[in-house]
Amino acid sequence: MCRPEHFTVAYRINPWMNPEDPTDTSVALGQWQTLYDAYVGLGHDVELIDPIAGLPDMVYAANGGFTLDGVAYTARFTHPERQPEGPAYGAWFAEHGFRVHEAREVNEGEGDFLLVGDVILAGTGFRTSVESHAELAQVTGREVVTLRLVDPRFYHLDTALAVLDPTGADANIAFLPEAFDDVSRAELHRRYPDAIEVGLEDARWLGLNSISDGRNVVIASRAVGFEASLKERGYTPIGLDLAELLLGGGGVKCCTLELRGDR
Repeated sequence: MCRPEHFTVAYRINPWMNPEDPTDTSVALGQWQTLYDAYVGLGHDVELIDPIAGLPDMVYAANGGFTLDGVAYTARFTHPERQPEGPAYGAWFAEHGFRVHEAREVNEGEGDFLLVGDVILAGTGFRTSVESHAELAQVTGREVVTLRLVDPRFYHLDTALAVLDPTGADANIAFLPEAFDDVSRAELHRRYPDAIEVGLEDARWLGLNSISDGRNVVIASRAVGFEASLKERGYTPIGLDLAELLLGGGGVKCCTLELRGDR
C-alpha cells in the first residue's frame, strides 16, 4: 500500500477524474487509514512504499505490478502522468527480495491481472495491451485468459471483476456482465458458473473493486446489493467509505497490491 500523502486530481485520465472538483488530501488519508486498519485487524501483513511528490495516483498500488512465486512483473503505464510509478514500484520489489522482470509491453499490473486459482484473468481494451498477456504467461508459466473490457467507466479489470475465493478448486468471482464483450462474458460464465453477477448500481461505486481472503470481503460501503449477495453466499462483507479516493477512479482493490513470494 501507499499512503495518499500527495493525493489530488490534477489531470483526467479516466471518466471518474475531474480536476475541477475539489479533493481533500486529509480526507483521503483518513479513509485510506480505515482500509489499512481493516487489513491489520483481519491479520494481514501490510508493507508500505514511500509516496513520491508529483505522483498523486501512486496510492493506487494495485497498478504497480504483478507478483507471483517470488517474481515481480513490473508495470508499464499507458499515460505519461503515471509512467514514473513503474520504476518506483520496480525498485521496491528489488529491494524486498523479488526477482524483477521488467515489462516490455504496456500493462497496469493488478489493475488488469487477477489471480484466480492457478489462472490469471487479464483485462484489455483501455489500458493493458494483449501483448502483455503473452509476456506474463511466459514470465509466470500460468494460463492467462484474455478478457476484453468495453465500458470506459470500468477501464481496469479490477473495477469490473472481484476475486472471491482466490485459491483451490472452489476459486470463484463476482463480476459486472455488461463491462465485457460477448466473448469474454461467455468465457466467464463457462469458467465460473457460480459467479455472483453484480448490477451497475453497485459497480458504479466500484463495489467490485474489492479484496477477499476467501471469507472476509472488503468492499465499498455503498455497494449494498453486492453486500447482500455476499452474505447470502456465506461471506462476511466489510464495507468501507473510500469516496474521496473514488474521485481518482480507485477503491479498495486499487489501493492494494497483493504480494506473493516464493512458494
